[in-house]
Amino acid sequence: MRIGLSSYSLDREIERGSMTLLEAIDWAAAQGAECMELVPFAFRFDDKESGKIDLDFIGKVKRRAQDAGIPLCNYSVLADFCKEGEALKKEIARICHEVDIAAELGVPRMRHDVCGFRRPHKENTLKDFERWLPVMADAAAEVTEHGKKRGVNTLIENHGFFANGCDRVERILNRVNHENYGLLLDTGNIVCVDEDAAVAADTLSPLTRMVHLKDFYIRTRDPGDSTQFDCAGSWFRSRGGKYLRGAILAQGDLDIWAILHSLKSSGYDGDIAIEFEGLEDGKYATAVGMQNARRIWNEV
Repeated sequence: MRIGLSSYSLDREIERGSMTLLEAIDWAAAQGAECMELVPFAFRFDDKESGKIDLDFIGKVKRRAQDAGIPLCNYSVLADFCKEGEALKKEIARICHEVDIAAELGVPRMRHDVCGFRRPHKENTLKDFERWLPVMADAAAEVTEHGKKRGVNTLIENHGFFANGCDRVERILNRVNHENYGLLLDTGNIVCVDEDAAVAADTLSPLTRMVHLKDFYIRTRDPGDSTQFDCAGSWFRSRGGKYLRGAILAQGDLDIWAILHSLKSSGYDGDIAIEFEGLEDGKYATAVGMQNARRIWNEV
């Protein structure tokens, strides 16, 4: 089992230029991260217009990670397969292109969504899910076939309000039914659909190939300054109407002890990446989060 960091946790630092991705890799390694996930939001590995893969930048990132002694464990991208016709074909092709980037990076896994995580709540019904399930699953199966050829496992993450929750995630995995396809369990995202994170960790651990470990503040009354979907530090709403905001790991309202106990007792020994999306300074928050994760794992 390795505890590491998602680059997403340092997006604000990278976006404002106080840290490059290469410096973020060095910084994570200095904090004791044992692996690192790359999420191309504040940076990218291809040309936005032509799609040409930037092999020079990829080479620099791989060398920096190797020199820092921090394996690159996963590559995570957004995707939305709730489309039809040419729009769906283009989205599948785009995600297969991301698989090619993951292969060039040499990562063993790539997480991609199967739907937009900001779908309007009125379109998150079970009826909507049944309508799109075969489309999402068939698209994911096509991508994972490409991933198998490139040596990259593809993963679904319980993300947003639609492809989230134990039952829905398991149904997607069962529908795809491919040895190259698995789950990236996000222990924080599960509360976006008002499910218990420790129970989800126990239920989904047999299907889990990687974990995002994060924490949230949870309130039942409006704390002010809330939005519906902005999860980058602001208060936002769960599917059931609770108010959520990202927190430093083990300082929020999720029971990180119970979550890690569920994972550990299930025999999970894969990678765990700390993901932070709160208001506090990203470097401080992630350093504390990784320290807490190691300490709590040893305690449980």
